[in-house]
Amino acid sequence: MSLIGSEIKKDDAFQRNSDYHRALSRNLEAKADTVKLGGGREAIQKHQKRGKLLARERIEKLIDPGSVFLEVGLFAAYGMYEEFGGAPSSGTVFGIGKIQARDVVIVANDATVKAGAWFPLTCKKNLRAQEISVENRLPIVYLVDSAGVFLPLQSEIFPDKEHFGRIFRNNAIMSSLGITQIAAIMGPCVAGGAYLPIMSDEAMIVDKTGSVFLAGSHLVKAAIGEEIDNEALGGATIHCEISGVTDHKLKNDEECLLKIRSIIGKLGKRAKAGFSRVDSRPPRFSPVEIHGIVPSDRSKPFDMYQVLARIVDDGELDEYKAGYGKTIITGYARVDGWAVGIVANQRSVVKTAKGEMQVGGVIYSDSADKAARFILNCNQKMIPLVFFQDVTGFMVGSRAEQGGIIKDGAKMVNAVANSVVPKFTFIVGNSYGAGNYAMCGKAYDPRLIFAWPSAQIAVMGGKQASETLLGIKVQAMEKGGEHISKEKQTQLLKEVQDRYEAELDPLFAAARLWVDGIIDPVETRAHISRGIEAAGNNPDIPKFNPGVIQT
Repeated sequence: MSLIGSEIKKDDAFQRNSDYHRALSRNLEAKADTVKLGGGREAIQKHQKRGKLLARERIEKLIDPGSVFLEVGLFAAYGMYEEFGGAPSSGTVFGIGKIQARDVVIVANDATVKAGAWFPLTCKKNLRAQEISVENRLPIVYLVDSAGVFLPLQSEIFPDKEHFGRIFRNNAIMSSLGITQIAAIMGPCVAGGAYLPIMSDEAMIVDKTGSVFLAGSHLVKAAIGEEIDNEALGGATIHCEISGVTDHKLKNDEECLLKIRSIIGKLGKRAKAGFSRVDSRPPRFSPVEIHGIVPSDRSKPFDMYQVLARIVDDGELDEYKAGYGKTIITGYARVDGWAVGIVANQRSVVKTAKGEMQVGGVIYSDSADKAARFILNCNQKMIPLVFFQDVTGFMVGSRAEQGGIIKDGAKMVNAVANSVVPKFTFIVGNSYGAGNYAMCGKAYDPRLIFAWPSAQIAVMGGKQASETLLGIKVQAMEKGGEHISKEKQTQLLKEVQDRYEAELDPLFAAARLWVDGIIDPVETRAHISRGIEAAGNNPDIPKFNPGVIQT
């Protein structure tokens, strides 16, 4: 093992960077606190007056005391559905929590947000929860409290493959895979949504507050003229003592959560994947220093080795092909004791053995070739992969094309796509174009993918995209006979830049679940460790077959 990194000079530039990134994190925390209020204080009070716990309170009481809930999708739907009053966290809270010392996926409807109604992003978020459960073979608990589909947007959630019905299809598939699914009906559970808890392996219902039916009392009256209240139609007594639809009748939320804990505690133990882990050692340097290392000006270079030295155990990296393909760093390390294979973009300008200068953050043929071979090695050795993205894309130009950049880029993308060991991705800075794909973006099935507050995700950088979009717009206007002055072009450029910059914000990506969340860089180690621990619950690692990789 080689030691990487060094003491950092705490000069003015370091302090400016640190202040900038700390401010980003503080701003993010403030937004997170607002999102966690769900439908707002008035809606919270109404919910509590019904004798019900809030979604986050339910999760807190369900997980082991003192354990940390790894939330996924906190900023889902952020800034979206504003014409309907918004849908903070898409009206659903989910993540991985410890129940009786076992990792479990927990999904809880937030009934303070439009009575827990399902928006299109709610559906996408629930499908992501099931995906995490399946990939890692984790039990899943649904805390149901929902009025059903948000009708004004029904066409965006009902009939397609990735819409509402896919969730029930997944319920059936997950049961066939032996994945335990437990549902607790803690509020309304209406229409198609009623299938989710009943297609689970075990269903419980809270007396007087929980109800489940295909059609509520108002719809029943309209459809067949029968007059009946919701409790008599589908309350706890009906379904636990007459219909047999539910399995357990509980008197309140607290008793229901204790019942879930009791059932989870009795699940049998399964084989583990067997990823290598030794005693954890702290990084060689403080992770807090990452704030000062990453420049506030994203056009400036920095040394990724210095960042990694503040993440990996004791600053040790067994580097693979250290002198070759230097715009990507590859090597074996440990994070919180777990063995990992690291693939990280290097933004510093580097010099090759031939004396050529390579621009940092760009993937060249040699770095793509190196990364592909390293990914194959990690699959052979059953070592989980961790990607650190700060990439502007693959190298372009005649020299790159003649050197086979398309072939080498395809080789790397192929290796990432066919990789079978768990993959985890952290977007440190830029994540543009095909570089996002090659460095294991969301489309390439990372078990977890998180962005730092400094991240930007787009098909290309803001300056290039804005100028391209402006050129297209000006050309179209001039074709229509309009003369565009320099002043008008400047105004149009600003409008295009403002819109594009808004879409580069990591919150834009998190709102659409392109990433699972936005985290402070200091939290990176904990997220890697928790992710590998969860992944270890699935021992069925397929045999790696890289497909056709041209050499």
